[in-house]
Amino acid sequence: MPAITRIGPSRLSPTRSRAVVHNGIVTTVAVSVEKPASLYEQARSALSVIDSHLAEAGTDKSRILTVMAYITDIGAKPEFNRAWDEWVDRANLPLRACIGAELEGDDLVELIVTATVGD
Repeated sequence: MPAITRIGPSRLSPTRSRAVVHNGIVTTVAVSVEKPASLYEQARSALSVIDSHLAEAGTDKSRILTVMAYITDIGAKPEFNRAWDEWVDRANLPLRACIGAELEGDDLVELIVTATVGD
């Protein structure tokens, strides 16, 4: 059975990993480091965190399979889309869903990402 590699702990919690790698797949989660009132700015920050987590796991956004984006105000989805469109690897478009959700504290967006590692 392939080993599970846990990258962490999370900067937000000592009981959570930043990413988990198993059988050539990495799963990671991110929120914005800063908490500005703008969904666009929080999305940019969270996407930057995703870049860092993927790099730690030995991969990058060109290898992303799926993204689940949870945002507090689905009416503000165009702000998220703007940050996404600036960030996404247009040569390797992943599957993405955007869901309205209640999030903790001042978080406006939370991302869950799966990507491949290696060939």
